[in-house]
Amino acid sequence: MPYEQARDELTELVRRMEAGGLSLEESLQLWERGEQLATICEEWLEGARARLAAALARQNKPADAPGAPF
Repeated sequence: MPYEQARDELTELVRRMEAGGLSLEESLQLWERGEQLATICEEWLEGARARLAAALARQNKPADAPGAPF
């Protein structure tokens, strides 16, 4: 599931829970789904952080470092 889809579904789920009027069973089901969605979002964000860190490390690598193209 793409990050944006998981985030949007999580946002809607929170809105529904905050509105109230749900049974205990419905609330528990939404909570469990929310935990799944939060995990998906966190995995995407961790991957993005890792990619950003790698890109910054490459950008900050000195030109005369071993493995430099020129």
